[in-house]
Amino acid sequence: MPNPPPSAPIVCMFACLSDNYGYLIHHPASNSTISIDSPDAETILNIAASKGWNITHILNTHWHADHAGGNAKIQEATGCRIFGPQEVNSRLQAPLDDVLTGGETLNFGDLSIEVLSTPGHTLEHISYYIPILDAAFVGDTMFALGCGRMFEGNPEMFWNSLKKIRALPDTTKIYCAHEYTLANLKFTESIDAENEDLKAYAKTLRELRADQQPTIPALLGKEKQTNPFLRADSTQMINLLNMQGKSPIDVFAHIRKMKDNF
Repeated sequence: MPNPPPSAPIVCMFACLSDNYGYLIHHPASNSTISIDSPDAETILNIAASKGWNITHILNTHWHADHAGGNAKIQEATGCRIFGPQEVNSRLQAPLDDVLTGGETLNFGDLSIEVLSTPGHTLEHISYYIPILDAAFVGDTMFALGCGRMFEGNPEMFWNSLKKIRALPDTTKIYCAHEYTLANLKFTESIDAENEDLKAYAKTLRELRADQQPTIPALLGKEKQTNPFLRADSTQMINLLNMQGKSPIDVFAHIRKMKDNF
């Protein structure tokens, strides 16, 4: 495989807090370094400094403190510009320079980032799709074998958000914000134990965690085969749950309630 050009964007992923992942995207051609969310300001600043990068932007996905709580400290240290949904400021009172609602495209030289409206976990949650990286940064909308809790939205809203992510190419790497995969795997096996794709995926995931390796990014094509929340409109999932005749929204709501009580 040829080496990427020296101007290609670089994704730096690292663990922080108790189970969060932080992400820095460095784009040499535009001299931009973008932090996806700001879960742990000190760790993010230290990682950037260790690489000789200056953070120029923060892209928030939603207002929760483990996603936007580091905005002020990082901006004070770097002078970065902060993009995100209005709720980052109105709900958390965290600094926010540019409001995003979904549908925008952010350009950093030849690096384009598409903003997707993906509410459900919160009412204004957004995700970031980067075609040149074949990657989506989805915050708490979706996890490997899971999705976020439905704190503020409703089932129709959340299902439509997941369909938007599901419509991306199978090769898309899903960068979510937490290492919840083994817990999600146990739940998924409880309702879909005979899924051959899941069996193979489970083996890989357990081996990664046994070696203390991240399960993220998840490959969207694999998630489409195994993630129950992405399959609420599949005949197989509907039959497993004995929900024949029910809408995908009803099936999704049922799966989400099952997971909440698991």
